[in-house]
Parts: sequence; C-alpha cells; structure tokens
Amino acid sequence: MKNPNLYLPGFHLATLRRRPRSASQRLADQLAEIRRKSISQLAKCFTDFIPAQTLQPHQSGAQSRRRLFSKENTFWGFFSQILNADGGCSEVVRQFHAFAASRSMALSSSSTSAYCQARLKLDESDLESIQAHTSKQFIQPGTDTVLLSRRVVVVDGTGISMPDTAENQQAWPQTRQQKPGCGFPQAYICACFNLQTGVLRSYELGNKKSHELLMLREQWNTFNAGDIFLGDKGFYSYCDVFKFIDKGVDSVITLGKRKLVTSKDADGILGEDDLLIHWPKPKWTKHLSYKLTQVRPRTL
Repeated sequence: MKNPNLYLPGFHLATLRRRPRSASQRLADQLAEIRRKSISQLAKCFTDFIPAQTLQPHQSGAQSRRRLFSKENTFWGFFSQILNADGGCSEVVRQFHAFAASRSMALSSSSTSAYCQARLKLDESDLESIQAHTSKQFIQPGTDTVLLSRRVVVVDGTGISMPDTAENQQAWPQTRQQKPGCGFPQAYICACFNLQTGVLRSYELGNKKSHELLMLREQWNTFNAGDIFLGDKGFYSYCDVFKFIDKGVDSVITLGKRKLVTSKDADGILGEDDLLIHWPKPKWTKHLSYKLTQVRPRTL
C-alpha cells in the first residue's frame, strides 16, 4: 500500500486511532501548565482577575516595606501553594529563592518561618475583596441555549480542618467520636458556585452545629430572579423551595426520602416517568387532634 501522506499531506493514520481528549483531560493539562509557572508568571496570568491595588503595600505597619516576602509576593506564593499538589511551604520557599536569584536579590534562609509569618499577616478583608472582584468578572448570564441562558447556582457543603489552637477549638469544636487531644478543629463551609463557570459566588463558615440549609439562608442575596438552584438532599425543604419560587428561582433538589412508586400504584399516568399519586393522611391525625383538644391550661 502506498503511503497516503503522498496524496494527503498532514493526514496521519496514527492520529485516527486516538480517542479525542475530554474536557476534563484538557482542563488537567491547563492546570498542570499553570502549576509549572513561577511566582512572577502567575501574577501575569491572573492580572485581569485580581486587582493590583489590593496587593499594594500598606502605608505603615506590617507588609509596608518592599522585600522578598512583601504583600504581593506572599500572596502569589500562597496562591502557588494552593495550586501545587504538594502544598508544602518548603516548595514555596524554593520558588522564592529562584525568584530572588533571577533578580539578584539577597537570598533568605531556607527555613519556612519567614514565609509562614508573612502569610499570617495577609489581611482577610483583602482576600475577601479579591474573591468578590473575581466573582464579578463572570457576572454575565450563561449562553446555554438548552437552559435559555439561565444561570445555574450549585450549592454544596463540606468540612475542613483548621489550625490547632485553643481559640479554634472553641469556635469549631470536634465531633464526639473524636478522642480528646487528637485531631484538628473542624469547620464547615456552605458555598454557592456558578455551574457554567465554576466561580465561587458566596460562602458561609460555621461549625458542627451549623446546618447547610441554615448557612444557605444567609446567602439569599446570591440568587437573582431567573436562576436555577441545584442542590442535594441536604437542602430538601418545602419552605425554602417556596421562598425560592417567590424570589423567581427554580429548584432542582434530590429528595431526602423516596419510596419507589410504579405505574400500578399511581392514580394516573401523565407522561413518561410522570405519575399522579395521592398520598393518604396518616391514621393518627384525627387521634392526635382529639388529644390536643383535651388539653386544658393549668391555673396558677
């Protein structure tokens, strides 16, 4: 067989045997490329999403002088630490050494103490401003024609471990199953994400006594009329679904407790996977109401 490349330049049979790369694989490649970038390169990549004025040094006090662990450098070092699969401080210090060597700056100690102290000095309000600014960059509605350009807001909760300090142990206590003196304080987060972009819209932080549904109610301003709320069975509540409808938001939630019903048990068949079911009232309803009417308030 003659070589087909003689007639069709650029046509390779080997490439036809490969499966096209999925969206998750392409995203993993992009993330790996970002992880390989230096601290200064990260700043150039995300300059459109993170306002530069937020990372300017303070007028006085902590992080007011320009040095290796300045406010801006510390932030990007912390940012690279989050992206790094290792997540250790030693790797960040190594990147700082490479950054300093490329600019003929004095090299600091290989200890992670200076970097950790500089990271603790990052102002929480500045980090919240950066998050809010980043979220606003993707405020435009989606372009999905199937959903008629409606924004889908995904809500989910998770638990995270906090630094082991006495204050954190009081604010975020551990579960009863944890042995005393072991483990870290446990905090819980309920966050709202944009399904189309994956951008964090809002979040609430609580402890083991904070239910996800209660933390969601603190984020009502995240939703706009026309949005679609997507959540799991932890957010299954008729009251909240009604409030969402009153706000112009539709809900897609997994049922908390489901009983399998077939077409034989239904009162009518409205369509495919759409059954009409009549749920009888519990037998104890009349008995309970009768008992309640027999209660008389005690006189003092």
